[in-house]
Amino acid sequence: MTARPQTPVGEGPLWAQVLDDLRRRLGAGEFADRFPGDAELVEHYKVSRHTAREAVRHLQADGLLERRRGQGSFLTKPAIEQPLGTLYSLYRSIEDTGAVQRSVVRYLEQRHDDKAAAMLGCPGEPLVYLERVRLSDGEPIALDCSWLPASSCGGLLELDFTHAALYEQLAERCGIRLTSGWERIRPVLPDRTQRSLLGLDARQPAFAIERLANSDAGPVEWRHGVIRADRFSFVARWATTSRVDTGFERTEGSA
Repeated sequence: MTARPQTPVGEGPLWAQVLDDLRRRLGAGEFADRFPGDAELVEHYKVSRHTAREAVRHLQADGLLERRRGQGSFLTKPAIEQPLGTLYSLYRSIEDTGAVQRSVVRYLEQRHDDKAAAMLGCPGEPLVYLERVRLSDGEPIALDCSWLPASSCGGLLELDFTHAALYEQLAERCGIRLTSGWERIRPVLPDRTQRSLLGLDARQPAFAIERLANSDAGPVEWRHGVIRADRFSFVARWATTSRVDTGFERTEGSA
């Protein structure tokens, strides 16, 4: 901590005075590297631990801080916006923020799965299964599980998806371009495996996302997974002079 220790001398409860000064210091960029722990705040402001924690609690409620169990408090990063009504790209959305998108590929293999095959309209046929933990500047933010028909997408099995976009590779390697589809988004509490992979606490919510993407020839990808709710917001835009678009009209994404 670089600021000189001080005791709050303003008006109002001590926690509110500490909160005002912490907001000032946040605005000045003082905590770019790390946010101080409770003991440091107690020493700096000469207040009780309860007072320090109350100030921090309000910063968390305002979305400025997140507390990670056993690690302390950290400044929150800006949410990544995803548009609704179009086939967006998680890969591009992350990199457009200036962060580097990379993936930990947990599985890339041929499998059989009755539900996935039924969703893709190819019952009994082999499928390409790609499971990735998506990272933004090294931080895990999403778990993606994609199923694709092996008959048309088998060439993907040879690729490295550490820093590659699925839909771009579909177009380049398989000659498949996506033209339509649907997506379902709902809030969930992730299971133990998902929490471990994404670094979430037991009560920290996420978005469960299910997607079916089509080419002109039919279904190409069925995807399901979870995305950290603290890092994503979904935005719908419309104009009063035109109809509301509720389907996939254009392919922007690289996934």
